Amino acid sequence: MKLKPHNSKDFTFNKDHDAIQVKNLRVSAAFYEKVFGLKEIYNAGLGANFKWYQLNDKVQIHLIESEEDFKPHKGVHMALNVNNLEGFMKFLNAEKIHFENWPGEMNTTNTRPDGIKQIYIKDPDGYWIEVNDNRL
Repeated sequence: MKLKPHNSKDFTFNKDHDAIQVKNLRVSAAFYEKVFGLKEIYNAGLGANFKWYQLNDKVQIHLIESEEDFKPHKGVHMALNVNNLEGFMKFLNAEKIHFENWPGEMNTTNTRPDGIKQIYIKDPDGYWIEVNDNRL
């Protein structure tokens, strides 16, 4: 099926949230709060198996506790930019939180073809998170 592109003047899109399926909500919530300094926000009354967080740009991360199986892959990841990548890497090292670059070399960055430095860390469920120094 060939789709006809819409006129870019008709619609504008901004990121709203990422939903992440986790095995242990308490453990995952503690990770996102500690590593990224996220503060929990109201989860729209969804109950105890859901925690919602909001980044500085108002984009949200929704953690959903579930026993369903999933297999994280580095090629499918969430990406966050940070204002001080070197400082964040020092924080990760001090907290003994493993990070690596795209090829898998520990404790170092790599530079994307567009000049952006990046690292990757895993959350408790094995989801990969890119952290880069991009300025959007």
